[in-house]
Amino acid sequence: MVKVIPLGKAETGTASRIGFMAGEIAVPDDFDQMGGDEIAAMFAGKSA
Repeated sequence: MVKVIPLGKAETGTASRIGFMAGEIAVPDDFDQMGGDEIAAMFAGKSA
C-alpha cells in the first residue's frame, strides 16, 4: 500500500541552482558529432 500526501512548500531562502555555472563552460559547436567515427566503428565490431 502507498500513502499519498502533498509535499510541503520549499523552504524560503534556498537558492536555485539552475544556471549556477553560466559562462564558466564552453561547449564546442560540433559536440554532437565528436567521436562519431570511433563510435560507429565500435558498433560495427571494430576496435580503435
